[in-house]
Amino acid sequence: MLQTESTAWVCSVPVATVWTAPEKVRPVDAAGIAEYPNLNHWLQSMNQEDNQDLVNSNRIQTQLLYGEPVLIEEVVEDWAKIIALWQPCQKDERGYPGWVPITQLKEVETLTELGYARVTQNKAQLWTENFKPLKVVSFNTMLPVKEIGEFIRLQTPDGDALVMTDAVEIVSAYNQRPKGSGVDIATHGVRFLDLPYLWAGMSSYGFDCSGLTYNLMKANGVIISRDAVDQVLEGNGIDSQNAENWQIGDLLFFAHDEGKGKIHHVGVYYGNGLMLHSPKPGKSVEIIELAGTKHEVELYAVRRFTEIED
Repeated sequence: MLQTESTAWVCSVPVATVWTAPEKVRPVDAAGIAEYPNLNHWLQSMNQEDNQDLVNSNRIQTQLLYGEPVLIEEVVEDWAKIIALWQPCQKDERGYPGWVPITQLKEVETLTELGYARVTQNKAQLWTENFKPLKVVSFNTMLPVKEIGEFIRLQTPDGDALVMTDAVEIVSAYNQRPKGSGVDIATHGVRFLDLPYLWAGMSSYGFDCSGLTYNLMKANGVIISRDAVDQVLEGNGIDSQNAENWQIGDLLFFAHDEGKGKIHHVGVYYGNGLMLHSPKPGKSVEIIELAGTKHEVELYAVRRFTEIED
């Protein structure tokens, strides 16, 4: 499975779930690990207990989006041990590690001359060259651009595809776009209100808390680590005891033992004492008032990733 300098292995399905180990898969997860996974069917087939078990049993790590590159370390039967190269973390300096069904990966030619098209809508339709529906892809999916015209021609794992120009923005690299403001970050987050929480979720089918913050930052030109325990070490520290210094778009981090223990949650400051976040299994992305909640006493740190606003 060694790749050459002119090729790369990428995610070949709209969303691929990265597992802690192949044996962590349950019967209820069949639709999620299929060659053509059905995310909606998988999510709908899980009850509250199944969703909580994803957390309690440490079954899944993160997710990949269509076209996202990986490094394959080894293949064991039908599974590939991979590194998600666009998702920084402390677990591996190269990116996020885990296991993915080999049928959800494909080797493609490396192409970066015209940059990438980043999906700006919650979901976007990709079309074949004769305008047949190809795939529906998630917010923040990034695919190499081959031609810019009335439609954007893209390189995909399924060959050339077209996307409407108003569904994407063109960026020079996956980690290079003009930085948005804190208000931009919060505004992007509002579009996901009522989206169900998914442990390890990294797509507009469902986010976990740090998956939401990672993707909101990515959409606004800032690449941060995948997990909250790593995100809290980045950006600029803001006095967590003085809310008057907080800005919309700052990230708020929370820890057990009334803010003195292990970090377990992150959200986006929405101004006026409010937070936008993806809470936990059984809940959905929401805006809450911090006062009077457990989050008020569990606040650990406030970090800023945007410029200071007047």
